[in-house]
Amino acid sequence: MPFLPLSRFMGRLGLRLAAAGLLTGLALSASAATINISLDDDPGKLDPTQSSMIAERMVYQSIFDKLVDLDETGKIVPMLAQRWTISDDQKTYTLYLQKGVKFHDGTPFNAKAVEFNLLRGQEKSSLRRNELKYIKQITVVDDSTIKLELSTPFAPFMSILTDRAGMMSSPDAVKKFGDDYVNNPVGTGPFVYKGRLKGATITLEKNPHYWQAGLPKVDGVVYKIMSDVNVAFNNLRSGQVDVTNRFPYKEITNIPANANYSVINKPSLGFRGFYLNTSKPPFDKKEVREAVDILIDRNAIAKVVYNGAVAPSHSPFSKAQFANGEADLPPKVDVARAKALLKAAGKEAGFSFKLTLPTTPYESQVGQMVQNMLRPAGITVTLEKAELATQIEAGKAGTYEGLFVGWSGRPDPDQNIYDFVVTNGSLNYSKYGAKEVDDLLQQARLEGNDTKRKAFYDQAMQILVKEVPYVYLNHDNVLFGISKSVKGFRYVPDGVIRTATLAK
Repeated sequence: MPFLPLSRFMGRLGLRLAAAGLLTGLALSASAATINISLDDDPGKLDPTQSSMIAERMVYQSIFDKLVDLDETGKIVPMLAQRWTISDDQKTYTLYLQKGVKFHDGTPFNAKAVEFNLLRGQEKSSLRRNELKYIKQITVVDDSTIKLELSTPFAPFMSILTDRAGMMSSPDAVKKFGDDYVNNPVGTGPFVYKGRLKGATITLEKNPHYWQAGLPKVDGVVYKIMSDVNVAFNNLRSGQVDVTNRFPYKEITNIPANANYSVINKPSLGFRGFYLNTSKPPFDKKEVREAVDILIDRNAIAKVVYNGAVAPSHSPFSKAQFANGEADLPPKVDVARAKALLKAAGKEAGFSFKLTLPTTPYESQVGQMVQNMLRPAGITVTLEKAELATQIEAGKAGTYEGLFVGWSGRPDPDQNIYDFVVTNGSLNYSKYGAKEVDDLLQQARLEGNDTKRKAFYDQAMQILVKEVPYVYLNHDNVLFGISKSVKGFRYVPDGVIRTATLAK
């Protein structure tokens, strides 16, 4: 038997204990009022500047406050910035900050701390640098006022500050821990990081000096890593978990009247589908891409695989976003037209391609349905499974044919479309490019009026529904399981669990 390092042994032991509901935290006593939340993935780096996982965003919400937040309707609301003004030319943002707020390590939150965080977010090593690249000048007016000058109008700017780019870390802690800050997060949020058992739990304790009166409502939060959605569901039913960030689709319509849990099943901001590599045959011809698009029955996928817990889609804009429009209505399946398109592209005899999928069982089922739906037009699909990191590398390198990668969504529509389709965009794995689309999306970035912005997005989508660099399948719903003993849950369409108001 090969030697197993202690760290790996403890990680596996922790996973088993968590799955069994036996591990309740590193420091919280059994009598403490604790919210236990299951996560389907183990958060990696607990530093917003280094984050690329939605599981990390779940934990961040408890540790870090943001400059601004979202409400239940997706509207931007005050947080650490209690109010703000925007200049007439939409290039200067003045933020007026909460007073008397302190980080968990006792250092004051003020305008200098905001400056530190935004400059840090712009550094080359930061994954937030593209989100903050338009900040040209930062001026600390006084302790509670900061002025941000942009190089160009950028309509999504305040929206970006509702997420990781707007999360505030303690400057002292960042300097103290250096590269190890990813394991020692310090914010101003409702809970204080106490430690983790990798692969098993992350434990937080109540911030006794939290600046929002009466919050948080409980003594601590424990995140339990449970990659199997059915294990998490069983822990919810048994009371070992209070909230799950995933819920088995098949159980949505199978909840008994006397159940001790309920389901949050509401629209999200994200989308799911697959890229087509436009840089090489057969998807270098738009007729071939459109043929694939109109062969897929999205309503059938939503019903069979997701038990109705998704919205069939044809765009990156869900009903939770102002840019949602007619383009989001899925086309009717049309085998005859698909065959005509393939004939026009010189593919009358059909063709074959490889579709790379995530390793999850739901996406495997979607892949099998897509496989069957394309077959009547002579298209043969080979399914290949890969981990997300492998998929992303293939997308960046352009070494795939079809690539099933979704997006958890952001509150501003720009962040759901721009980098995905603009020429040389960072998430444009399809290698698509069209100057007219680029120009429309750039105009949408410069326009401050949402009605006028929507018109630009509508025009861009009129082009993209024919060009089909990405085959949109559905918009995920926010789908959480929640114990009936939990009070104060707030649904927010970004799909992230806020813990400050939770009570038991």
